[in-house]
Amino acid sequence: MFSLTELQDAADLVHAHALVTPQIQWPLLTQRSGADVWVKHENHLPTGAFKVRGGVVFAERQAREGTGRGLISATRGNHGQSLAWAGSRFGLKVTVIVPRGNSPEKNAAMAALGATVIEHGTDFEEAREEAHRRAAAEDRVFVPSFAPDLVKGVATYAFELFQAVPDIDAVYVPIGLGSGICGTILARDLLGLKTKVIGVQSTGADCYAQSFAAGHLVPGNRADTMADGIAVRQPDAEALRIILGGADRIVTVTDQQIAAAIAAYWTDTHNLVEGAGAAPLAALIQDAAALRGKRVALIASGGNIDLALFRSRVV
Repeated sequence: MFSLTELQDAADLVHAHALVTPQIQWPLLTQRSGADVWVKHENHLPTGAFKVRGGVVFAERQAREGTGRGLISATRGNHGQSLAWAGSRFGLKVTVIVPRGNSPEKNAAMAALGATVIEHGTDFEEAREEAHRRAAAEDRVFVPSFAPDLVKGVATYAFELFQAVPDIDAVYVPIGLGSGICGTILARDLLGLKTKVIGVQSTGADCYAQSFAAGHLVPGNRADTMADGIAVRQPDAEALRIILGGADRIVTVTDQQIAAAIAAYWTDTHNLVEGAGAAPLAALIQDAAALRGKRVALIASGGNIDLALFRSRVV
């Protein structure tokens, strides 16, 4: 999808707009899991999530190529925030379609960043269909959640991590539509590393886990999870191809395990991590016996959890 030189160029672009995020070894997480745990803190980025990296790379290309067309996409929040944040820096108007009942805090954040926020449909898939329709009708650039520029942008977090922490045995990555895990696989391969990449999904939204087990795309029919960042029911074919070729396995965790992992992040690191970002820790705790003594990285992909959800499901 891209070369090592192109990945370095993307990292330079991202770093011109956002600081390198830290990777921190947390002793209490090590005690809790038995592994040597390093956390990549994407929750420290300006929008509170990793997606902004891809937004910067995508928006910069659109601005440089000078189409003058606005961007439109569907989102549950982090993708839309990334486009709004990046669009404001490159002079691009951004519209995001969210499902009805979407996180009011994420909606407010996107609007505050300059995006036009429109509610449509009952879930992400229906919102995405509406975004496609409006893109054609209004002559806008539709921005998918999985595209080469987005993957290249988010791959920069893995590029940072692998260069900063040597000899990582395994890295756990949450899977929404797949840009994060694919970027991690591609960065690992470009650097010639042998780190195992393990995807994590919710038991209530496990379309990639089912597809990985089958070895081919299995359309999902549910996205029932508190972790809205991974509440996806339809896999992306290109993402699945990369995952099948480079992931070690995909594990699933329950919402109860995710909630416990959010609480563990708070008590052990005093970081607030959203459901998708906490899913890798939940998976590591589930796999603890097999990874005792191993060096393991966790992608804390974001920290954008609504206060009401935090209160009702975590504390």
